Formats: sequence, structure tokens, C-alpha cells
Amino acid sequence: MFTGIVEETGKILSLSRFSTGAQIEISCEKILEDTIIGDSICVNGVCQTVTEIGKNYFRAKLSDETLAVTNFKQAKSGDYVNLERALTLNSRLGGHIVSGHIDCCAKLEKIDKLDEFYNMTFMIDNGFEKYLVRKGSVTVDGISLTLAEVDGRSFKVAVIPHTFENTVLKHKQLGSFVNIETDILAKYVEKLLSADDNKSKIDMELLVKNGFV
Repeated sequence: MFTGIVEETGKILSLSRFSTGAQIEISCEKILEDTIIGDSICVNGVCQTVTEIGKNYFRAKLSDETLAVTNFKQAKSGDYVNLERALTLNSRLGGHIVSGHIDCCAKLEKIDKLDEFYNMTFMIDNGFEKYLVRKGSVTVDGISLTLAEVDGRSFKVAVIPHTFENTVLKHKQLGSFVNIETDILAKYVEKLLSADDNKSKIDMELLVKNGFV
């Protein structure tokens, strides 16, 4: 479990693809301070298990599913990635609850640089827009962000300079793909509403009345 607060950006040293997945090697510093083999690290929003640790780098294995669903299918040596260690019980939950399980990708459509922050507009994969709610949370390449606007499959987030300069967002160009994890609470609400042929007493009116929407 993670919070979406990026601790460090690392660089992909190598990405070796096999018939049943791939192995990734990432250079980093801070992330390795108390990391041991078997620990989980969030890499661009993807929960990865550390399989090997060396001097200023670690390795992890990517499954076929990870390669199919995430932007790792376009990744290459030299690319930068966002890194976050797993949440501990005494950590501050500075972002929101992030599982590290990617739903889909989104395409960067527009970047507007304003005086004090950046507006970034993305187009999410079809079928996942239902989980996006204005003022709700979304994870973009492992970064916890607030949805400023939602228009169908298009959504906009406002990014402060600190986040922009200290994450991989500063390396993104128009047309770049990012990993998206929607808010897990929305998925549970959907499941509850669809239970027992949608005879649940939870409906949109109830959610609005109690401030969930």
C-alpha cells in the first residue's frame, strides 16, 4: 500500500524482455536506505517486488499483465520513473490510498504553464472515466493528484511546481502515456451498487446526500 507521494525519481538502467515478462533495473539512492529483497516499491504507480539490490540500484520482475496494462510496454533504458516505498503504520498519509495496481493508461493531451502551477490534461482509456470525480483523487504515474475537471474521458489536474519538478512529469511530452490508478473507493461503491441485481439501498441520491459525490 502506498500514498502517492513520490520520494525520489530513478532511472531505468535496463529493461530486458523475455517470453513471459521482463526484468527491470533502476538506479536510485534514497529508496534503498532501508529496503531489503522482497520489499514492495511503487514504480510509476506499479507495485513491484524487489528481487535484487546492488549499489545504487535494484531489480524487479514485470509480468506479462504489467507490460500489457502499463506504460512499461513503451519504457526503455534512460527513462525516469517515480519511486515510493510502501506505507508503514507510522507514516503520514499525505496523498490517498494507493494500491499500486494499475487500471489503465492515459495520454497527455495538453500542458498549460500558469504563474504558480501547471494544468495537465489527459485522455483516459475508454471505460474507466466512470471512476473519475471532480475534486476526487487519481494516481498518475504513482503521483496522488486531485481532479480539477472531468469531461467524459478527458480530465485535468493542477500540478504545483514542486511536484512537477520533482517527478517524471517534467519529462513528459504531448502524446506521452501515463499509468492510471483510479480511486479504490469508487470501485467498492460500484461493487456495492451492482450487488444482488442492484437491489442495494445505496443509490446516487444517498451518495449525494451524504457528500460522497
